[in-house]
Amino acid sequence: MAEQEQHVATEKARAGSTPHIVRYVLGISLTLAIIAMIVVLLGY
Repeated sequence: MAEQEQHVATEKARAGSTPHIVRYVLGISLTLAIIAMIVVLLGY
């Protein structure tokens, strides 16, 4: 017989919280990368 699936809450499975600062870091770095590419393209 197959074993039953065990459902665990996200917070418990990760053994910690997931702060939302990651979204801000990704957003800011993406914005800076786009600005850098625009500067490079306009510079050449």
